Parts: sequence; structure tokens; C-alpha cells
Amino acid sequence: MAYKILSSITIMSQEKVLIIGSGPAGYTAAIYAARANLSPVVFTGAQPGGQLMITTDVENYPGFTDGIMGPQLMVTFQKQAERFGTRVFYEEVTNVSFNKESGAHLVKTDEQEIEAQSVIISTGASAKWLNLPSEQRLNGKGVSACAICDGYFFKDQDVAVVGGGDSAMEEASYLAKLCKKVYLLVRRDQLRASQIMQKRVLNTKNIELLWNTELEEVLGEDKVSGIRVINNVSQKTTEIDLQGLFIAIGHQPNTGIFKGQIDMDNAGYIQTAPDSTKTNIKGVFACGDAQDKIYRQAITAAGTGCMAALEAEHYIASL
Repeated sequence: MAYKILSSITIMSQEKVLIIGSGPAGYTAAIYAARANLSPVVFTGAQPGGQLMITTDVENYPGFTDGIMGPQLMVTFQKQAERFGTRVFYEEVTNVSFNKESGAHLVKTDEQEIEAQSVIISTGASAKWLNLPSEQRLNGKGVSACAICDGYFFKDQDVAVVGGGDSAMEEASYLAKLCKKVYLLVRRDQLRASQIMQKRVLNTKNIELLWNTELEEVLGEDKVSGIRVINNVSQKTTEIDLQGLFIAIGHQPNTGIFKGQIDMDNAGYIQTAPDSTKTNIKGVFACGDAQDKIYRQAITAAGTGCMAALEAEHYIASL
């Protein structure tokens, strides 16, 4: 492959497929693209492996009867992608320039610039946190942002959910089917959620709503043993014994770098054509949590990664 030096940045010859992001979606796209002899390039981003790198046991990904640790699963994905010729760069993309007319898309990092015929965006989304030191310290040790991912670990136990929107209602409703008791911490005196979701939660006997309540600290050393909350009206603090805490105050798609260049919804999720990963720009595809605000699972991300690679392959073949 030919290289030339320009302003201390290496300019590579044109690539067929460039993948931005390295979670289940990105690595699955890489596996399929590599097996199609497209020799894809992957830029891992600031967190190689994505959100699963801060996840402990993963028990709902098919093929692992005893479960698998999140980081181990991502290492397996990467090795499989590299086995077929994927080139992985531990670099974060700093700038993109999508060309709507020629289809030659420029992607830059601090180290290099690559011109690609097709780009697959798989930058994922990040859960919003309260940023309490105890919350971060016990993340993955009883603190989670995904009830579907981790709720089963707290079967027949007591847990709490923080949030007042639809996401929090969904998390609480799901956990109520598994757990003995679910405390729902709402910092206001009313819910922001839709009426149908409010009704569902209010009619669930083992969900207890704590109004005007904010999380002050997560208790426990090696795992969650309880929480300390404060009533923001009376200023009274209370400690509650429980085993799990779920933060459900929303997610933020990692798509800021593409703002103004590609169609997104108001929340920043990339918009794709129905039943497709195609964006409004030819040769640019989006998969995983960067465009999925509903399911947000490793298995669904991997599925859309497959779709993106297949669509990129068809696109390149049509050039």
C-alpha cells in the first residue's frame, strides 16, 4: 500500500471499507467485510470494545452456555475480525468529511487520514450517569445501566431504579418481574414518562415510588449493599438495603463528530432507511447503538453490523 507524508500525517491510499467504532456492531461488520475480501480498517475509538468493556458477566449473548465476561467477548470479536484480515488501529477519529457527490469519504485521526469508498459508523451510545464516586466505583459490581442485560443477576432480590422518564419505567417494569422489590427514585413530585408507562408502574405492586428523592451515595465495598438517598424537600436522608442499582436517566449516542453532515434525530441518533443501515449519504452506513435507541443490546448491535457490511459490499460492487 502506498503512503505519503503531508503535515506529519500519513495519507493512505483509498480503502474500500472503513469502520468507526469497535463494539459488537463494528467488529461484526469487520468480520463480514473481511470475509468478503474488502480488507476493512477499524478505528477503535477512545474505548476499544465499547460499553461491553465495562460490563462483567454477559449471559444473554448466544453461544456461551456459562456466560462470558464483557471484555473477553470483545477480545474474541476482535481476534475473529483480525483472523480474516481486518486492520485495527487504536485511534480515535477526530474529523470526517463525507462527500455526497463523489462518494470519496475522508476520515482523520491524529495519526493518519484515510479516503474510503464506504464508511460504517458504529460509535455506539453511552449511558448517562450521575457521576457519583461511589456509583462509578461500583459500576459492574451491582450498579448497572441496563436491566435487560443485568437484571437476572438480581432475581428475588431488592433493587432500585433512578429516573422518571419512559426508560426508567421500562427498567422498573422489567425488574419487577424478576426482583422481590423495586424502589423507583424520582427527583421530582411527578413522572416525565408517558401516561401508559406511568400507569403500568403505578399498578405494579412490588414497585415503590420515592418522590422528591435523589441518590446521595451507593453503599458497599466490593459490591452494592444499599443506597443513601435524600429527600430534596425535607432534606431528610435515608439508607435502604438492596443489592442492585440501575441508573435510567437516558443514553447519549456517540455521534457528535458527525453533526451537520448526516441526518440525525433530535437526540443525536443517526437516521437510517427502513430495514436498512443506509444513511442519507451514499456509501455511509450506521449500525449498533449509534442508530438504535430502542433495543441497545449486543446481539442486536451485531445484527445491524452484519447488515451494514453486506450493504457496504453491495454498494462497492455497484461502483
